[in-house]
Amino acid sequence: MTRRLCSLPRQPAPSFAPGLTAGRLGALLAGRRMWVNGTVLHYCFMDSRSDASVIPVPGTGELRRVPWAGGSEQRDVVRGCFREWQDLGIGVTFAEVGDRHEAELRIGFQAGAGSWSAVGRDALSAGRGERTVNLGWDVTAPGERGTVLHQIGHTLGMVHEHQSPVAGLHWDDEAVYAELAGPPNFWSRETTYTNVLRRLDACAAGGSVWDPQSVMTLPIGPGLVLEPEQYRGGLRPPGAPSPADKEFVLRWYPPTRLSEPAPLVPFRSAPLGLGPGEQAEFTVEPPETREYTVGTFGDADAVLVVFEERDGEPRFFAGHDDGGTPDNAAVRVRLVRGRRYIVRVRLYSSWGSGETAVMCW
Repeated sequence: MTRRLCSLPRQPAPSFAPGLTAGRLGALLAGRRMWVNGTVLHYCFMDSRSDASVIPVPGTGELRRVPWAGGSEQRDVVRGCFREWQDLGIGVTFAEVGDRHEAELRIGFQAGAGSWSAVGRDALSAGRGERTVNLGWDVTAPGERGTVLHQIGHTLGMVHEHQSPVAGLHWDDEAVYAELAGPPNFWSRETTYTNVLRRLDACAAGGSVWDPQSVMTLPIGPGLVLEPEQYRGGLRPPGAPSPADKEFVLRWYPPTRLSEPAPLVPFRSAPLGLGPGEQAEFTVEPPETREYTVGTFGDADAVLVVFEERDGEPRFFAGHDDGGTPDNAAVRVRLVRGRRYIVRVRLYSSWGSGETAVMCW
């Protein structure tokens, strides 16, 4: 019997300038959706009366409202799954808030709309009144906790493991289309191709070795995989983060340092000296209230994010990703005297002989 599966919407392929080196392009594909380490991801549950989708009633021409709210038991499962990822010791943390305008992750429970999530930083592109995660069936049912852990994996930037090009899976394509077109998924051919049959770019995949035990592998019934022979009976991941999943998230989000970040003083550049994938952190305490530019210099692709510290916790304020462009990452922001800001820079790759640096002016 086929289970209900995660159905991510198809996203346009990333567009980069022609002529990028293989190393530079690989770094961009691998990290373009990952958060800078140390980010606090605030989540809220969509549960007000206005949080609903209006959908047609088949055969009647009428419309009905389907609410996004979930029951307390469903919300408790989600909270527990956030804690499970957090307890791995990763440098990204999760915090529940009641105001959707303070939340990077907004979770709905619209029944019948499938379970899906924005992948990593793609969540920042959604409007504040929109969901970034939907859980479309009862996640308190036996075996469904893995659905929530899987969606949180997506929020951390993880992709479907069974679509890795190193998996070596040879599907019976038409059998897969037929199986997932029926209950309980009722998927279109495009949805099936996007979430099962399409192979990911090698750089965007989770690793160089396929992990059939990954929480990001969808459970698939028998008769859909032709080769390798051992998977003809189906894919049955246990529904919890595997050792390789844990290694992946800890590589991208290692435990954060307890030492105080270096100060970033206006008009004084700070050298970065980062290797690919490495990150630097600075604090800014503006001497006056005005508009400032915070930016990087040098031949490098980088992500720069400014956080405002509120009640001792960094809140996302502004950010810029210059990956694949000839420009440098920079943001123009109004900083207030007496407040404290945190600047984090993560390097994709660098080239040339020049030094990379960050400055506030």
